[in-house]
Amino acid sequence: MNAVPRPPAPWLIRPAKLPATTPPPLTGPWAPADTGLDTADILAVPGGARGPEDVVADPEGRIVTGTEDGWIWRFPPGAAPERLVNTGGRPLGIELDPRDGSLIVCDAYRGLLRITGDGAITDLTRSAGGTPILLCNNAAVARDGTVYFTDSSNRFPVSHWRRDLLEHRPNGRVLAYDPAAGTTEVVATGFHFPNGTALTPDESALLVCETAAHQLVRLSLPDATVTHLGDLPAYPDNMSSAGDGTYWVALASPRVPIAERLLPHPAIRRLAAILPTRLQPQPMPYSIVARVDGDGRVLRTIHGPAGRYVMVTGVRQHGDTLWLGSLTERAIARLPL
Repeated sequence: MNAVPRPPAPWLIRPAKLPATTPPPLTGPWAPADTGLDTADILAVPGGARGPEDVVADPEGRIVTGTEDGWIWRFPPGAAPERLVNTGGRPLGIELDPRDGSLIVCDAYRGLLRITGDGAITDLTRSAGGTPILLCNNAAVARDGTVYFTDSSNRFPVSHWRRDLLEHRPNGRVLAYDPAAGTTEVVATGFHFPNGTALTPDESALLVCETAAHQLVRLSLPDATVTHLGDLPAYPDNMSSAGDGTYWVALASPRVPIAERLLPHPAIRRLAAILPTRLQPQPMPYSIVARVDGDGRVLRTIHGPAGRYVMVTGVRQHGDTLWLGSLTERAIARLPL
């Protein structure tokens, strides 16, 4: 598969002037009493492929992930990982279609895809509301096959996600692909880097992680009423249903205080956006996964303060095991529950 075009990013950001914010402390249900992420088993991706951003278990129990070089990988239980197909783009969120077990893949550059077990790729959608999908990120699939998914930014592709966070504007939207009609509708707009999403058990609402706004929201269906479920002490990324009305949320890093102190200073943030990445505000080498209920109440947190496996962006429970993906690591991780 040839690489699909990588869209350019605006050179200058248009930062909003906002009040400074203060991250909540890691206390109460967020206290690091359980540091199990630092003891997770690390399963390397062959060849050192980077960035297995999300994880899902397929009908055969294989853990599926996608890496920065475009490959979809399967990790069979007790066997060597195998490559399935290369999308030519950058696969991020991966879900299963409950109707047939095929993979629904959010490719940041190519759009929403369906991939069958033999590696055949079908392009489902690349645009919505008359505009291209610029950063297809994470999805949830309803029982009838409708795919709800996030388009995280209408300004910056995934290669420049840091610029969107520095701009701190509501550039993202939530979309819905109807497989019967082959159409894609805009469910709601005005989100700050919408990322992970999951359906409630009765499919009457979506839970959506806003990474830049460090919050979890509920989006009712079909009227798209937004309910804020609370401020988080870390940046949420992908999320997944645990199957019992609760959800796992991957939090890539605790919030970075300097980034929040810069919110009232758009000129400084505009300068920071064109500096080398190493000179910009950096995520911390400390990840968290949290189990929450449908109202956003925190039921359990697992921490990784030692940074053994960092930038956790994907989390999925399969049986009594928690599987993790990362935007930057060269491995997936496994944590017995």
